[in-house]
Parts: sequence; C-alpha cells; structure tokens
Amino acid sequence: MAHVDKKQKQSNSLEQLKATGTVVVSDTGDFESIAKYTPQDATTNPSLILAAAQQKAYAKLIDTAVAYGKKHGKTLEEQTDQAVDMLLVEFGKAILQIVPGRVSTEVDARLSFDKDATVAKALHIISLYEDAGISRERVLIKIASTWEGIQAAKELEEKHNIHVNLTLLFSFSQAVAAAEANVTLISPFVGRILDWYKNNTKEEYTSETDPGVKSVKKIYNYYKKHGYKTIVMGASFRNVGEIKALAGVDFLTISPKLLEDLLNSQDPVPQVLDPETAKADGDEKVSFINDESAFRFDLNEDAMATEKLSEGIRKFSADIVTLFKLIEGKIQA
Repeated sequence: MAHVDKKQKQSNSLEQLKATGTVVVSDTGDFESIAKYTPQDATTNPSLILAAAQQKAYAKLIDTAVAYGKKHGKTLEEQTDQAVDMLLVEFGKAILQIVPGRVSTEVDARLSFDKDATVAKALHIISLYEDAGISRERVLIKIASTWEGIQAAKELEEKHNIHVNLTLLFSFSQAVAAAEANVTLISPFVGRILDWYKNNTKEEYTSETDPGVKSVKKIYNYYKKHGYKTIVMGASFRNVGEIKALAGVDFLTISPKLLEDLLNSQDPVPQVLDPETAKADGDEKVSFINDESAFRFDLNEDAMATEKLSEGIRKFSADIVTLFKLIEGKIQA
C-alpha cells in the first residue's frame, strides 16, 4: 500500500491523487476548465454538451455542425440528426486538442435498448472522427449499461476495434457483464448511488460507508482478482471525500468544481486501492455470458440500480431531445 511522502505533502490534493496511480479525467464540455486541470482524458454526455452548446463561446462549433447537417441530410429530420452527430464530434475534436489521451462521446440515449441502432450510430460517429483525421484509438464511444448496450459494446470492441465506455453503471451485475464483454472502460456512478441511498434510508454516510464508494471498490477488487483488463472509472461525484476514498482506482472522471477543490487543497490523499490488495479482497467469480434472463433478474433485484439506470436514460434522452430542437431551430433559421 502506498503512502504519502514529504514531496506529496507539499503538492496540492489533485497532484497527490494523480501520484496514487489514478488517471484523472475531466467531466465537462467546457474547454477552458479542461486545460486548467491537465487531465489525461475527458468525458462528455448529452447534458454537458447541451449546457456548453448554449454558450456563445461555442457558436462556431454549432455553425460547422449545422452546415454539415444541411449538406448531408435531405429532410429536416435527417439534417438535424447529422448535425447533432457532427456537433458531438466537433466538441470531441476540440477537447482532443487539449487532452493527450481520449475523449468519450455518447451515443443517443434513446437507442439504449436497441443493439443494432447503437452499433450503427457508434460506427457513424467514429467515421466522422476518422474523416477529421482522428484515430479511433483516441475515442471512447459511451453507451448506457443496459443488456442491449453491453451487447452492442461487445460487438464494437470485437468486430470493429472500437473502444467503449459503458456508462450509467450502478450494479455489480452490470460490471460483471461489461467485463465479460471485454469493454475498454466502465463508469460506475458513485454520487447517484449515494443520492438514492440517502433518499431511501434517510441515513448519513461517511466517505468510508458511502454506498457508491463501496460499489466501486467491490468492482475494482473483482476485476483485479480475476484479471479483467476493463478500466474502472469512478464517475458522478458529490464531494471530494468520495474521490479521496477511491484514490488508486484506475481512473476517476471529475467535474470542474471538484477538480478546483482538489487543486486548492493541500490535504493529504493517500492511496487507498491497489491491485495486489484488491486480488485478495475480490469476490468469487460469477458469469452472465449468454444469459440475458439471469442478468435482467439480478439487475431487477437491485432496486437502486434499476431506478437510477432508468432515470439516467430518461434524463439523457430528454437532454438529447432538447439539443435536437436547438439544432433544428438553427437549421431552419
């Protein structure tokens, strides 16, 4: 287990977190904040893109996307669809000029229960990146962790060498199925898990007893014990305590506000998780390969995961609809 040395004590908490071996990822569509915190990667989602798209600073990206949509679509619906895909890629391209690693670009959440449509949309997004001279190695296609989403991810990884970030992940069964699908990365949502438990139990939680933190630790330990290569990237944090409690995990994607808190703090961030200790603490192996009914039953038994997955898809779907309306208006203007 790593310890905090004198050099670490003199650095801010963000640098200490990076020193534990955790790769820091920026969770935003705001380019300025990404550059400030020097993350390795960046993630976006429909809500973040929608918020950014409404800022004047990103008007040029919208103009480029709208022009592309008008050129490549016949009907208004086709033009809007093409323009939105290009807008996601325009944001991704700009982010990749700032981060040295990869950007996550999300598939339309309304396709979360349609494997073939998800695969087709992912292939189109990757083709747009590659037409712009960006290798698929620098892109993670973000897909909701439904059964259909996991099967789409498996096909993309195995048949097309496209790397996937399985998002909206709340349960151990989702994590097991994702690892068995050999996906590149998963994003367990720490803060949203905490939200559900606080609302349903009316209890107060510390960083150590936080159900979201415990969920990520369990997944991380399981992956390391059984040799899965899938990256565990904790996401959706509510406070710095959750982040510190997972120091040493593979990746953490963190909002600008919490990155700023870490940057301005000198508090120690000792390493909590490491692969060797994890191997001893991991659960025994289970499997959902080719067993959709077992997966669905196990997920259904977890009320928190079932509710938060559904809620997350609804929220991202609503935001993508709002984004479509915004772009449709620009096309018609």
